[in-house]
Amino acid sequence: MMAKLRFEETDSLFGPQDDAFNLARPLAARMRPRTLDEMVGQQHLIGPGKILRRIIEADQVQSMIFWGPPGIGKTTLARVIAQQTNASFIDFSAVTSGIKEIREVMKRADDASLGGRRTIVFVDEIHRFNKAQQDAFLPFVEKGAIILIGATTENPSFEVNGALLSRCKVFVLKELEQQDLELLVHRALKDPRGFGGQDVRMDDTLVSAIARFANGDARTALSTLEMVVLNGQEEGGVITVTPETVEQCTSRRNLLYDKNGEEHYNIISTLHKSMRNSDPDAAVYWLARMLESGEDPLYIARRVTRFAAEDVGLADTNALAVAVNAFHACHFIGMPECSVHLTEAVIYLSLAPKSNSSETAYMSAKDAALHSMAEPVPLVIRNAPTRLMKNLGYGKGYRYAHNEEHKIATGMQCLPDSLRGSVFYVPTQEGNEPWFKARLDQVKYWREGGAAPAPAEGAADGGEPAGD
Repeated sequence: MMAKLRFEETDSLFGPQDDAFNLARPLAARMRPRTLDEMVGQQHLIGPGKILRRIIEADQVQSMIFWGPPGIGKTTLARVIAQQTNASFIDFSAVTSGIKEIREVMKRADDASLGGRRTIVFVDEIHRFNKAQQDAFLPFVEKGAIILIGATTENPSFEVNGALLSRCKVFVLKELEQQDLELLVHRALKDPRGFGGQDVRMDDTLVSAIARFANGDARTALSTLEMVVLNGQEEGGVITVTPETVEQCTSRRNLLYDKNGEEHYNIISTLHKSMRNSDPDAAVYWLARMLESGEDPLYIARRVTRFAAEDVGLADTNALAVAVNAFHACHFIGMPECSVHLTEAVIYLSLAPKSNSSETAYMSAKDAALHSMAEPVPLVIRNAPTRLMKNLGYGKGYRYAHNEEHKIATGMQCLPDSLRGSVFYVPTQEGNEPWFKARLDQVKYWREGGAAPAPAEGAADGGEPAGD
């Protein structure tokens, strides 16, 4: 499909001026701000004297990316720029436009630039363009043939090509505050573009309820308002919106969560950090946010299993079994029943003693493996399945640990020469790990040929850690 081109004067960008009053259009479309002063929120960018406002009012717009959650005004801001600039304006859809369409439009913009005419190209959902499509814009941005304005709900650091991103100023737009949304709803009730031509009676507490439900999204706030007004009680030309109507229209809240986007990683990371900080209430909340937004419970279960080893580890070796059992339960029965199994695991892990000694041991060993000389395996612990290998000394001097006192072959080296004596595992004092520390101290003493020291408390019988 050919991208929609708008080379006409920006005054006609939105069609005939009376189109905004066409009550057949959705309320959110009718109430779309036309000027910077009509916009709510984003005062850190478009408030009096702020940088973006100065750029727009001076008509000195450069290539930029608007990044923020849905329904906060990214597209609206681009259209306001189109209204206030002397440049031509092209509106691209990342969903329907291919490379062929991009190149055709870029040629027209390039030709216009030769005549001194600036062209603003607005790309909504720019993160949906693949690398080849984004690359098609790059040479025209570089030579100034176009001013690119992209809008995205995803982190541009990950979703926009580095070369293109380096040539754009990124503006971070914030989700709207409740007072912003309340202002928007009140305006829609009074403005002729909204319900200003009707007698709508609605208590302020219901306006606040809609604003809370919208969760920072202006589009959701206006769509919900439209729904409650259309379902209000009409009598004698007066439309009354009741608490019951608002409750019915706000019974299911759309949580901010994108299973494939940044918020996906933000929330799973927050769950991990809440458990690490031993906060079961926060952990269960973030778990519910993910599950109720449609996240795959097996994905969460895999991350919980990772947490059990990374952050609880040897402090409570039962934690891994709890996590793995929760994973199997999710696999067997799925949602919504498995929510309780994940909740049990999340609470257990939140309250379990914490030790990251296994994680730090691996990271230390990884660093040594990657940055030290790749020495061969010591001959003494090599297998010698052939005569040649035996003749070369493979396995010479090897002692079978089970035949040795304390099951330890003292003096037998298992690390390469350059890493001899290296320590990767450092026990903590959390949970069961003091038992592992006591056992490790014994082993090291025996390995060096000493007599067994007096065992630490909890390890006197050489048995398993307490609690397992």
